Amino acid sequence: MIETGERDGQSYVSLSGDWALASLPMPLARLEERLRALTVKGVLWDLRAVARLDSVGAFLLWRAWGRHWPASLELLPQHRAILARAAAAPVNHAEVPVTPHLFGVLALGRLTLAALKNMRDIVALIGQLVLDAIYLFGHPRDIPWREFSANLYKSGAQALPVTALVGFLIGVVLSFLSSLQLKTFGADIYIVNLLGISIIRELGPVIVAVLVAGRSGSAMTAQIGVMRVTEELDALATMGISRSLRLVFPKVMALALAMPLLVVWCAAAGLFGGMVSANMEMGLSYGFFIEALPKVVPVANVWIGMGKGFFFGLLIALIACHFGLKVRPNTESLSAKTTTAVVTAITVVIIVDAVFAILTRHVGMPGGA
Repeated sequence: MIETGERDGQSYVSLSGDWALASLPMPLARLEERLRALTVKGVLWDLRAVARLDSVGAFLLWRAWGRHWPASLELLPQHRAILARAAAAPVNHAEVPVTPHLFGVLALGRLTLAALKNMRDIVALIGQLVLDAIYLFGHPRDIPWREFSANLYKSGAQALPVTALVGFLIGVVLSFLSSLQLKTFGADIYIVNLLGISIIRELGPVIVAVLVAGRSGSAMTAQIGVMRVTEELDALATMGISRSLRLVFPKVMALALAMPLLVVWCAAAGLFGGMVSANMEMGLSYGFFIEALPKVVPVANVWIGMGKGFFFGLLIALIACHFGLKVRPNTESLSAKTTTAVVTAITVVIIVDAVFAILTRHVGMPGGA
């Protein structure tokens, strides 16, 4: 198939036989290395004995020649046309060797593009929900009350026990650790300030958001993903039923309504746990704690916590539904998208909480505006 020698004082490489994918020896990389080793200056390439040449053989020769035509080349006209097409094809950038630094840049670029694509799709989903809300405003009989109430029960009512338990334990732990420091400085009464501001304003909304993202958010993604795997979404489209109106809209609205209530519930449980711990560790009476709380914690903190809960619920449901709709019809994609939805939702919640903290830093603080 490959013959080398000298003819009239000039080195030559003669190729013969079928240079097609079905006939070429594997692996092709080894054959390409051999051809590249034969590509020296002044050598004559004789391809007149080649019986058949396809695109694979043409690309193999073109890469072996360093993407340049040899100075001396003899071949049939039909084979020259095939090689010309290979020469005109764009360079495959995947063949460029990737250094460790370039690998980091490529990974960062892929993550950035994926994040931008997800943001674009979520914005499109928000736009679709706005159109659904406008439609339902004009057609109130089409409001999916049953789906809304079912999601409100699953995301709200069934989450009450776990949020109360976690809130109570957080209040106990925070009060116990704080009391050890406050007793050192004789500032026992300031435990009310610390627990009130931290639980109502920050810990309550964030704890509930993390719990709901792991509990309800993953359930939403898995439910929509299973409907993709079992082709129920395709069935809805065939029947002309809007999946955003029947699946996404009730989930988003239900979680946006349930989250502020869960935040208040969790904050109340946390304050109760802190009050019990303060009474046991510092001897503060329940009456003093209840009487001092509204004096040292402005009511604006309650509204800030509920506002955070509303936005957190909205974002968690949107992210969960977005990744649920992105599930491909296989179980591996279902598990991967569910995990991605939970991680993304928790990350977004923390970022949005930081933005809230900056925007409301002068609101609701004792002595502030």
